Formats: sequence, structure tokens, C-alpha cells
Amino acid sequence: MKPVLEKKTQAAPAEVPEPAVDVLTAIKRVKKRKSPMPRISWHLVHWPNTLFLMGTLLVTLIGVPIYLWNYGLNAFQVTLFLVFFMSTGISITLGYHRLFSHLSFKATWPVRLLTLLFGAAAFENSALCWAADHRRHHKFVDHEEDPYDISKGFFHAHMGWILFRLQEDSPLDFVRDLEEQPLVSWQNRHYRTIAIMMGLVLPTVIGWCWGGWSAALGGFLMAGVARVVAVHHMTFLINSLCHTLGNRPYSTRCTARDSSLMAFFTFGEGYHNFHHEFQHDYRNGVKFWHFDPTKWCIWLLHQLGLVAQLRRVPAEKIMMAEVAEQQRQLTAILDARPVPLAENIHRLLRTAQEQLHQASLNWERRKEAYAQAAERKVEASRQRIAELRREFREAAKNLHAAVRQWRETHQLVQAALA
Repeated sequence: MKPVLEKKTQAAPAEVPEPAVDVLTAIKRVKKRKSPMPRISWHLVHWPNTLFLMGTLLVTLIGVPIYLWNYGLNAFQVTLFLVFFMSTGISITLGYHRLFSHLSFKATWPVRLLTLLFGAAAFENSALCWAADHRRHHKFVDHEEDPYDISKGFFHAHMGWILFRLQEDSPLDFVRDLEEQPLVSWQNRHYRTIAIMMGLVLPTVIGWCWGGWSAALGGFLMAGVARVVAVHHMTFLINSLCHTLGNRPYSTRCTARDSSLMAFFTFGEGYHNFHHEFQHDYRNGVKFWHFDPTKWCIWLLHQLGLVAQLRRVPAEKIMMAEVAEQQRQLTAILDARPVPLAENIHRLLRTAQEQLHQASLNWERRKEAYAQAAERKVEASRQRIAELRREFREAAKNLHAAVRQWRETHQLVQAALA
């Protein structure tokens, strides 16, 4: 919600002694003052969303403990909860997010169908609407048109944008390509039915088959309602906490941040700064030590032949983004420094930057030439393609050497500034 507008403060006038007043008069004055509490604009409340989110939360906080008090917790209920949590969570991160929103890879129809079915069970809207909101977020991140703009507050980015109608729904112009996919359009038309059947009815039926009505109730409460709440806030935290806490190694031009802690709770989605800089990469955790189960699932499906055309940003481009961000930060420090660097250190830094710039341009040119020749195999001879490949690899080697030189110089400058 937007904060209530306050009156502009004016310069305080010179103090003038007030006439003495009795206690009764002072009390009357206090009563006449308006309450500072802001009023909720009830017409802005999105009631279906609000009632569902609040209702599922209350059932989780009240109904689940009562059930556990009466029937206890067993391995079946824990397993059912985890299976539905992982299947719906991965369907959001792998399906709704990386497959449909960013087209990070191509998937066969069984993968698309399963992610659409279990993605609906997460109760986060249809893939079409979800992708429209998300593409709009990337296009207008941190600006007014961003659906979950963090500059409007943590609560707004977390779930306030869902509870209140503060702007028009994202137009489907953002997802015309997805509208042409029959399975996506089918899920969009029947989203509510699919969500209820897959997200609430299915765990209830599985519970009934396992242990009668008590297990069915447990399946409904835990693998159904409580799991929905857990997956919701897993997703919501990416929009709020991952734009608030963490590092920005690739770009400080937006609020998105990398958080290893959040990656652990969100199937690898916590590396959000990398994602905003390279949104079409199928990986969020790009380093080999990064915890990114969604990336591993996509890789495994690729090995099984169920997905193809995985989109990856070249390692050199990622490295250059890190260097460019470090350079921006260093420039800001030097500009704010009252005493200039020693001339010899400044000359070393300028030389390293120029060498890095030339190596980067050469790498870009060689990469483009090799890619074009590889695409037009008929027009380019095998010998020419091999020659371009060697030149490209040599350019990459020179770029890595220039980056190492720049980093050594960067450390020298940091030591001089200490």
C-alpha cells in the first residue's frame, strides 16, 4: 500500500509563550486532533487472493497443530509433504520460471505437461499469467511498472502486490509466444480446476488410499494446505529478500542480490543478481559450488533426452561482468578520494584497463566470426572453421590473461588505498 501523504513541514516559527490553560481545556484539544492511523482502501483489496492466502495460513497455523496433537506425525505424512513440496516447487522454478518465462531451454511435451500440472498445484496462477508478471518485472525492475517493485517496500514485494490491486494486471502482450503453445493455453483456461485437483484433492486421495480418513485429512492439511503456504513464501522471498539482502557481484544497477542461504530454500533461485544480469541462462548458480537443484534437474533431463538447447552464457562474458562491476566500484572510490593515486600506480591501472578492453574486443570479434562460420558450414571450408576456432581459443586465452593482469593491478590499488 502507498503511504498516506503527510503535510509538508514548514520552518518552525519563533517560540511565543502560550497563555496558561487548565487541564480540561487541554484534554478537549487532544480529543479534537485527528488520528494519525492510516486508513485501508478496502476497494483496492483483491479479496479472492487475500482470503485464500490468509485462509491457508490460518489453517496451517491452527488446523495442522490440532491434527498433529490428535494423530501424531508419521513417515507417510512427512514423505507426502516433501514429495508435493519438491514437485510443485521445482515445477515453479524449472517450469514456470526458467522454461516458460525465460525460454532457457526447450522441453518435450511430458516435461511441459508435468510442470504445468504441478505448477498449477502451487496455486501461483497459470503459467501464462505468472510469466507475464515475471517478464514485466525484468523489463521494469525497481520502477513503477514492476509488479513487485522492492522500492515500494518489503511487504509489497513479498505479497502486498498480490493482496492489493495497485496496478493493472500484466498484459498478455508479454507472453504472445506462450499463448501459441497448446498445453500452456489449456492450463490457463482450466487453471483453477487443475490447481484444486492436483494441489488439494490428489494428496487427500493418496492419504485415503494409504490409511483411511485420518490419513486423508493429514494429506489434505499437510501435503495440501501447509505445503501450499511453504511454496508460496519460498517464491515470495525471492521477490522480497533476494532484492534486499546479499551480494551484487555482477551488477549494482538493480536491487537483485545473490544469497547462498536463499538458494538453499528456493531450489537454487537465490543467485538473483546473476539471474537479473543473465536472465536467459538455464543456470542461476553458475559456480560449480553453488547449490542449484533446478540446474541439476535440467542437466539430468538433458542427459535423458527430455530437454534440449540449454542456453548458457559464455564464461568469459560472466567474468567480464564481474570485472566491470569491480571497475565501477573502484572508480567510485577513486572519484570520492580527496588525494589522487600515485602516478605510477595510476599508470599501471590505466594500462591494465586498456589491455583488458582490447582483449575483450578481440574476443568478441573472434567469437562472432567463429559462430557465423559454424552456422554456415556449406559456405565455409572445414579448414577455415578450424582456423577460426583456433583464433577464438587464442583470443579467449588472451582475455583470461588480461583479466588476471587487471585483477593483480586492482589488488595493488586496493593496497594503496588501505
